[in-house]
Amino acid sequence: MSYFVTGATGFIGRNLVEQLLEREGTIYVLVRDGSRGRLEELRNRWGAEEGRIVPVVGDLSHENLGCTDQVAELRGNVDHCFHLAAIYDMTADAESQRVANVEGTRNAVELAGAIDAKHFHMVSSIAAAGLYEGTFTEGMFDEATKLDNHPYFATKHESEAVVRDESEVPWRVYRPGIVVGHSETGEIDKVDGPYYFFKLIQRARDLVPQWFPGVGIEGREINLVPVDFVAQSMDHIAHRDGLDGKVFHLTDPKPLSAGQVINAFAKAAHAPEATMRIDSKMIDFIPKQVRSGLQMLPPVKRITDQVLADLGIPREVLVYINYPTSFDSTNTQEALKGTDISVPPLPAYSDKLWDYWERNLDPDLFKDRSLSGAIGGKTVLITGASSGIGKAAAVKAAAAGAKVLLVARTPEKLEETREEIEEAGGEAHIHRADLSEIEDVERMANEVLEEHGRVDVLVNNAGRSIRRSIALSYDRFHDFERTMQLNYFGSLKLIMSLLPTMRKRSKGRKGGHIINVSSIGVQTNTPRFSAYVASKAALDAWSRCAASELLDDGVSITTIHMPLVRTPMIAPTKMYDAFPTITPEEAADMITDAMVRKPKKVATRLGNFGELLYNVAPKASDAILNTAYKLFPESGAAKGKKDAEGKPVKEKQEELSSEGVAFAYLMRGVHW
Repeated sequence: MSYFVTGATGFIGRNLVEQLLEREGTIYVLVRDGSRGRLEELRNRWGAEEGRIVPVVGDLSHENLGCTDQVAELRGNVDHCFHLAAIYDMTADAESQRVANVEGTRNAVELAGAIDAKHFHMVSSIAAAGLYEGTFTEGMFDEATKLDNHPYFATKHESEAVVRDESEVPWRVYRPGIVVGHSETGEIDKVDGPYYFFKLIQRARDLVPQWFPGVGIEGREINLVPVDFVAQSMDHIAHRDGLDGKVFHLTDPKPLSAGQVINAFAKAAHAPEATMRIDSKMIDFIPKQVRSGLQMLPPVKRITDQVLADLGIPREVLVYINYPTSFDSTNTQEALKGTDISVPPLPAYSDKLWDYWERNLDPDLFKDRSLSGAIGGKTVLITGASSGIGKAAAVKAAAAGAKVLLVARTPEKLEETREEIEEAGGEAHIHRADLSEIEDVERMANEVLEEHGRVDVLVNNAGRSIRRSIALSYDRFHDFERTMQLNYFGSLKLIMSLLPTMRKRSKGRKGGHIINVSSIGVQTNTPRFSAYVASKAALDAWSRCAASELLDDGVSITTIHMPLVRTPMIAPTKMYDAFPTITPEEAADMITDAMVRKPKKVATRLGNFGELLYNVAPKASDAILNTAYKLFPESGAAKGKKDAEGKPVKEKQEELSSEGVAFAYLMRGVHW
């Protein structure tokens, strides 16, 4: 046997060639002039003997595939011509798909006839059925409907018509389902089909624990097949006698629904699965014309496009969520009878597909995720930079090449931070300010703009925390005023002072960035911290409102719901040892990571869990927090304890009951 293969360097093609190499004979491979190196790499990978793989230089868009000069050499020497070269991409433009899929097939059919090939094998797709409602059999072709919904559907159908109507060589057509990676290695070339939803699954994993029940969409059948099944099936069927003129659906006879598919990958990713899946037919009561009209409204379309862009999901792939067609594969099952070739169940290999994607194809792997790439050469202002989180963040930012502006009340401590930065070769400038005094904030902001011209990244890190129950706060209204003054009004005044310049410079460049260090307490509604949480929540709410106004100016706002950090502020209190805490350096990493990614929100799983619980079951959340309120004591300062100079003191040994310790460790488990 000898073979001629187009698309041999492609994903399905190279897996097919690997199967053909198990047989005897020469394999002629169509390659473009610039792809010979790629073919040589594959030949070495396959371990093919010298002379088994013969490159034939040509091009899909040319007559006889650009191989006219080789026709005489090939004539009578090819038993099987496999045509795989095409554009398998829902997002490609219509003209490119027409040239590659239709004209390319026509030129391949022409060459097969010119060289007197004995069999012509064309790889089509289930897309050739269009959006047929119901079961599409292997004997159906003209019954395809709604082909004009997408050029991919239309060109795959038309290319099949070319084979049926124009091929003088006996033909067989293969319609694979949605082809995913190898069931044993997970290997695949690119992100396509269900892989577009992997980033959404990854984000869900980062937000809440795996055991948390999720809500999703059931959807209809989505027919996935691993590439090794496709290649093995084609190789076997191609060499069976008496099957010319037939079509073979290389599909899963027992496909999962879209919701089941997403759950299989969620399980592989250790992400929460959708335990409740909503049937999309629930909205079928709305007339189709009304639904289509709503989707085409500019505001709806813009919002949808923004959400899809954030998730990296092309609009074109949404059709597969409610894909209306099922595929009968009687011919294929009959041809494979007696072999061990079958479609493995997706849960048996979904972990391999996920692992390969996350290690090799996750789009984040190809972005510049370095801190230096994000802020190198930029001006970064950090409040509360004299110690703790602010100091650690300033040191990291300066090491990445940013010009760091250090802001706090105490110049002596700021000087220590600057010296540490400069000794490491960084650049830092001190701007003293009391952020609880609005006039001083304005003075400092004007000073910064006059000396440095701009602030590219503003980190509102300085803050005041008070742990005191409502019962002990009736005569301490000033606690609420002081925390609001520093945590909300001070931060807001600084933002408003720097924002006009930031908006002007950032417009169209997506450059300006405001990072507000909030608290996990805003998400979990922590008892005894009402003054502190309210002040942080105020800035969070302002940020949510402002974000939509700043969108066109390219200014991003990130809110970091910081968990408990082991700073000097809590160091004397042993009670916190049982709680989930992070170091100032780890907290600084959350800030610098936000500088790189510019997310809307940064939070821990514990915080997200608390927020979700309150939204779903607020009374249950209150009951749990009431338990915490009873288990954990008041602070020493709240109890009125003072030192020799009359200043409030922190108790070093705030004892926890065994129930309190158990509760704290339960929180740690959810947190991590």
